[in-house]
Amino acid sequence: MKCNVTITDTLGGEANYGWVNRYGFDLPNESSQRTITYYAKKAAGMTNVKSDTYDYGESLTIKPRGYAQVIFVDFE
Repeated sequence: MKCNVTITDTLGGEANYGWVNRYGFDLPNESSQRTITYYAKKAAGMTNVKSDTYDYGESLTIKPRGYAQVIFVDFE
C-alpha cells in the first residue's frame, strides 16, 4: 500500500496551506492505523508528539497536540 503524507500549517484549527511538505512511503496492505500513524509522524519529524488521529476510511488526519500543523495521509 502506497501512503502519501501531506503536512501543512493550520489557521484557526483548519488547514491553511501557507506551506506544504509532502512525503510518501510503502507499507504492507495489512498495516494497522497505529503503524500508519507512526510512519506518517516519523516522516513529519513528530515521532514522540502526542496527537489525535481521525480515520475517514480512505484517509487519515493526524492533529499533533500543541502544534499549529496537521498531517493528512492518503492511500493509493
